Amino acid sequence: MSANIGVVGLAVMGSNLARNLASREGNTVAVYNRSREKTDTLVSEHPEAGFIPAFSYEEFAASLSKPRAAIIMVKAGRGTDAVIDELVKVFEPGDIIVDGGNAYFPDTIRREKAVRETGINFVGAGISGGEEGALNGPSIMPGGSDESWVTLGPILESIAAVAEGEPCVTHVGHDGAGHFVKMVHNGIEYADMQLIAEAYDLIRRGTGKTPAEIADVFAKWNTGELESYLIEITAEVLRQNDAATGKPLVDVILDQAGAKGTGAWTVQTALSLGVPVSGIAEATFARSLSSHPEQRAVAATLPGPGEEFQVDDADAFIEDVAQALFASKIIAYSQGFDEIRAGAEEYGWTIDLGAVSKIWREGCIIRAQFLNRIADAYAEQPDLPVLAAAPYFADALTRGQAAWRRVVIAATQAGIPSPAFSSSLAYYDGIRAERLPAALVQGQRDFFGAHTYKRIDKEGTFHTLWSGDRSEIEAEDTH
Repeated sequence: MSANIGVVGLAVMGSNLARNLASREGNTVAVYNRSREKTDTLVSEHPEAGFIPAFSYEEFAASLSKPRAAIIMVKAGRGTDAVIDELVKVFEPGDIIVDGGNAYFPDTIRREKAVRETGINFVGAGISGGEEGALNGPSIMPGGSDESWVTLGPILESIAAVAEGEPCVTHVGHDGAGHFVKMVHNGIEYADMQLIAEAYDLIRRGTGKTPAEIADVFAKWNTGELESYLIEITAEVLRQNDAATGKPLVDVILDQAGAKGTGAWTVQTALSLGVPVSGIAEATFARSLSSHPEQRAVAATLPGPGEEFQVDDADAFIEDVAQALFASKIIAYSQGFDEIRAGAEEYGWTIDLGAVSKIWREGCIIRAQFLNRIADAYAEQPDLPVLAAAPYFADALTRGQAAWRRVVIAATQAGIPSPAFSSSLAYYDGIRAERLPAALVQGQRDFFGAHTYKRIDKEGTFHTLWSGDRSEIEAEDTH
């Protein structure tokens, strides 16, 4: 027997992906793991899958039909490089190596360039949806060459989640494009989760509702424009009670949020591209702040507002929070798509933003009802400068801005941190401003560093002789 696809790395994600592949008609799956025990366990526990086990890279390569295609599902970093090195030794020109881990896209660009020199195709594929998605249908964001997509496309389409009859996978672009888009997906995920957490915190502190009662609020929200996977699971988390104490589980979980790096990568990359992703940045920083209990313990003595926070009309306040959450969510996605567009321009990728929004409709963590609206916006105007300005989203922001402002004001007056809500609102006000104080910043930069400036009334680049007679001279353009 020969397999049309192989999987290297059989921890939970790799095993589930292998099972998913094997369950689809037309696929035969070869499996290999550095530890033989994991291979034996997977094969013995799932005889229905018809796996072809291999116990060396040579045996693995021999079990694959040509052009060979293998998906690496190992921890990102040196382990990935080690597997690539071994596969390159046993694969031939035209074969395909796919990295399905959460790799940093510059590493994928580096790896693709190195592997391409051997004649072998290298594909960085973002895979979202966690363990459940890997087994039942993830959202998949592959990069790589056009040649590799001819072979991989039907295989990945067979295992991807399906939204409205369409598989949630598309050829994103060349070399690192797939992992770049997955990185931004995760950055949006950070913002979305932080916004939901802030909404919960404000409702609980302002209305005194229990976690179970707030779960009912989120369940109701999940039937309207806020419908999404994250809203759905938030209700489930808030309903869960701790078996040991009987308390709501959310009250016994340590309030220090972890992170695996993709949020930071998104923010760092956005900074290098000159793209403001303030909602994602504040969500990332909020996790960092939560993880410094020693600082928080000292700062707990700092004064805050004197009055206890309590809202007069709980239902009206909850509706305001819902409006603020939706408006801030629009900004998070708008900023994320701005970064994808800027990354495509910087790295020479052709990325269809509407297609990206469609493959996020199912199988991934940020799947949400309004992704169809994003696809519609880019279908109507592919070169849309800013997603938030598309008619549907502009209308939603117009309807929600009064509530959004009331929520940010209430949080500020109550001393309740809402960095994602407030930074998203500040971005909204900044992007719609007719004139920004950046003019003064340019004046300051010219004063201390002769960085020059441009004028609104004539062409050219100028510098004021600040340490001289303060006359203005035309200067060489240094921008």
